[in-house]
Amino acid sequence: MPRLHFTCAYDGTPWQGWQSQAGGCTIQDTIESAFRTILCEPLRIAASGRTDAGVHAHAQHFHADIPDTCRMTTQNWVAALNAHLPASIRVMSACEAEAEFHSRFSATGKVYEYLISTAPVLSPFAHQRVWHCPHGVDTELLSAALKVYEGEHDFRRFAAKRGNEPSVPPADYFVRTIYSATVGIEQGGSLLRLRFHGNGFMYRMVRLLVGTAHKVAVGKLPLAQLQQMLADPDGEKTRHCAPAEGLYLQSVEYGKCLS
Repeated sequence: MPRLHFTCAYDGTPWQGWQSQAGGCTIQDTIESAFRTILCEPLRIAASGRTDAGVHAHAQHFHADIPDTCRMTTQNWVAALNAHLPASIRVMSACEAEAEFHSRFSATGKVYEYLISTAPVLSPFAHQRVWHCPHGVDTELLSAALKVYEGEHDFRRFAAKRGNEPSVPPADYFVRTIYSATVGIEQGGSLLRLRFHGNGFMYRMVRLLVGTAHKVAVGKLPLAQLQQMLADPDGEKTRHCAPAEGLYLQSVEYGKCLS
């Protein structure tokens, strides 16, 4: 079976996240339903990772093993899938992949962005697209907090439990490297774009990083305490989780170009 590598984008607002679940109101279920309609048989897909309910993606990646009997080109697959998908989910591109390629395990890095609006009144066009913080934040403190995350750390205090963790995780289970964590200021200072580039992220990790950094930026958590949370990973997990609607999976990196 030829393996195809797809890139898709979606507005996460109406969906219960990526991962297939009972009820079928997920992005994975909806894309697999489109494949089933086209092929007249079920087909499973595998993604680069799971996004939560309400989280958006500019470039989620998934792969699928297409039956040999199907002779469609990659461009035909893009058109055919989009014809059977709702407007909130779009397949952006498709390409052939090597048999050993895996959307999740072949990934070498990811970029997430998180948007915060400090506008006094939130535009209706930004509703469910940003975290609205009308009382503002100290951007210098926010930037300092993000810098704390850079480098290789044990992020266990910034990872929520999904329920499938090993009972005795290996020593490096929670270790990740954040290559950069920055904040950009746009729209005259009313829009903050937080950007995280790392080799991998755990369940709800970015939202917990943002929520905790926000507490520093509004003066409710000392910067030294944030530093201590990374220095002592065995302490209590952070309880500061930013809302899902401001989070975007921006890109996924692979060791070689497949498109």
